[in-house]
Amino acid sequence: STSRQQNQPQGHYGLTSPISLAPPSDKDHIHTQKLIEAMKPFGVFEDQEELYHRTTVLGKLNNFVREWISELAESKNLPPSITEQVGGKIFTFGSYRLGVHTKGSSDIDALCVAPSHVERSDFFQSFFEKLKNQEEVKNLRAIEDAYVPVIKFEFDGIEIDLVFAKLSLPTVSDDLDLRDDSCLKSLDIRCIRSLNGSRVTDEILRLVPNLENFRLTLRAVKLWAKRRGVYSNIMGFLGGVSWAMLVARICQLYPNALASTLVNKFFLIFSKWDWPKPVLLKRLEESFLNLPVWDPRVNPSDRYHVMPIITPAYPQQNSTYNVSVSTRAVMVEEFQRGLEVTDEILKGKSDWSKLFEPLNFFQKYKHYIVLTASAFTEEHHLNWIGLVESKIRVLVGNLERNEFITIAHVQPQSFPGNEVLYKQSGYVSMWFLGLVFKKAESAVKTNVDLTHGIQSFTDTVYRQASALNILKEGMKIEATYVKRKQLHYFLPAGTLQKRKKQRVSDISQNNSGLQCKRSSLGESCSDGSKDRDSRTPSNSSSLNKISKLDISTAETERLYVFEVVGGMWFLIWWPNSKSQVSPTEMEATVALRTSGPPVGCTIPGYDTVCQLRTCFVQGQHKLSGTLITDPKSASPKQHFSPTSKVSRPPTSGECSQKAIDGEKARRGGPGQGGLKVVLITDVEQRLSSKELPDSSSPVPTNSIRIIKRSIKLTLNG
Repeated sequence: STSRQQNQPQGHYGLTSPISLAPPSDKDHIHTQKLIEAMKPFGVFEDQEELYHRTTVLGKLNNFVREWISELAESKNLPPSITEQVGGKIFTFGSYRLGVHTKGSSDIDALCVAPSHVERSDFFQSFFEKLKNQEEVKNLRAIEDAYVPVIKFEFDGIEIDLVFAKLSLPTVSDDLDLRDDSCLKSLDIRCIRSLNGSRVTDEILRLVPNLENFRLTLRAVKLWAKRRGVYSNIMGFLGGVSWAMLVARICQLYPNALASTLVNKFFLIFSKWDWPKPVLLKRLEESFLNLPVWDPRVNPSDRYHVMPIITPAYPQQNSTYNVSVSTRAVMVEEFQRGLEVTDEILKGKSDWSKLFEPLNFFQKYKHYIVLTASAFTEEHHLNWIGLVESKIRVLVGNLERNEFITIAHVQPQSFPGNEVLYKQSGYVSMWFLGLVFKKAESAVKTNVDLTHGIQSFTDTVYRQASALNILKEGMKIEATYVKRKQLHYFLPAGTLQKRKKQRVSDISQNNSGLQCKRSSLGESCSDGSKDRDSRTPSNSSSLNKISKLDISTAETERLYVFEVVGGMWFLIWWPNSKSQVSPTEMEATVALRTSGPPVGCTIPGYDTVCQLRTCFVQGQHKLSGTLITDPKSASPKQHFSPTSKVSRPPTSGECSQKAIDGEKARRGGPGQGGLKVVLITDVEQRLSSKELPDSSSPVPTNSIRIIKRSIKLTLNG
């Protein structure tokens, strides 16, 4: 019933002959045993007790599915002869099916295969309700609108991701073989996608010469990829199935080699691979089903894939379509490092622990983008960060298209906010992108504008959220440019410090919360005072220079001191705090910040706000400012002294162009930071009683959502 022909060449695996058939030496055995010992502390091997528990859970789930399918057949009045043998079966795929699941943390990817009388709606309704009534089932949730619809839950402590496919068969027998293309006949695209995971996994296992060597090598490569920050399909790196196919190809080329040799050859081959030449485990095949397959000769869009790795089961697809020029460059660099390290290991000059040293991402680059996503409730936050995370590769692509950027490297791991930030902005997650800029050909300074690429990304996220009807009050997304030395405002010192070696016990510490809290005036972050004093002595010395403050001004005046880093405002002095600032060393200005939803979205709660901005000027003996209605056109100057009474607070649209220009000149261009002093006059008239600052809440706590953020910087030649 199928036109597929056996493409496996006789005598070897894969498209080409092996590179080497050499048997392993005694040294290879010793290196492989050392590799195993080096991986054990990371929990990559599951003990027999855990393995037995997973097997038991899958058996219970399989019986549970068969029971549900039988009950459904009765409810649909199928003949008893059919009802008694309708069957149903659970298949596994992914890391569990490949035999490389890790201790304690791995979930199980599973596929529920049902006969023709079971509809997808039944799976997400009656089966979902049946699961809900089981005591062993926890954290049950359905994601019906996903690319591959899935039900996620914990069954007796084991996390399960269960997808669904119905076949055009009246019954599903226990000996059903999904590798036969005929099982795809008359199925909708969602069922084909669901079946694809199991079919690809089984085909990979069939195409490797030695399963034991393949699995040990894959465990090592996956551990390395996670430690080096290149394991994430959604972020534009590679996911588990892609890494498995790369390892499988190396096993085909060196069929008799042990894991220690295979790991070294893995880095050798792929550090020199001629991308975008595709990686294939077998020849592309045709079928009578005429489903779309990856073929750049036919599909123009396939020609733009930069790192194609093609699945071996029909319909063949590129598993790495998310990879961008930047993420490929990062991975190739890591391949090259892996080759250098493993060469040293095999020569006896190093050990395997060096291969698994974590990437110190926050020391790697000079320039960073900090992406922040927040929501008021945990449920909204989970939905929000899931969407934001799925679109970060869009931001990477936008930044890559900037003529001055050569690399935009996203750290796949997100970092949560701390308790203070939770109180002010709800649940917060942050991602970090390292940037590499092109070197200027001359000594002339280069102005770089990142605004359009970032704004295009945020617009995309909000539009998608609106289309999916998940956009809720309090959901915000922001991006900020910072330099490496300013990262301590966002992350604890333990995450940022230079570490050539990291203890295994410290691995989980990467999930530490951000030590910052946000000011509603500037939508910025501030470290706790104790952390700030210990980590930033330069700020303390600056405050010591201006430690005397004469606050004999009107009772209605409030003085705030901020440090501005890449557009983010960090509060370092407020009324009732111990530090004091002299008004003789500051110049206050007011700048306009307009916020609003992207075009095409309706987001409640947006207002045009007047945001306070200032620049720190030593030697000034009075506060001066120029009030204008348009930042581009100056209006007559108005001067005032720090002790004078201002008749009214600045209005929306009033700002000091002179001070802004002076600030740019002082900083050597936009995108930098400095000490800022803000004098708020008649604050009681501008804020409600609930918004008045005090020692516990130094700035107004009302949430001001700011989407439009201009991010410009100047690069020295």
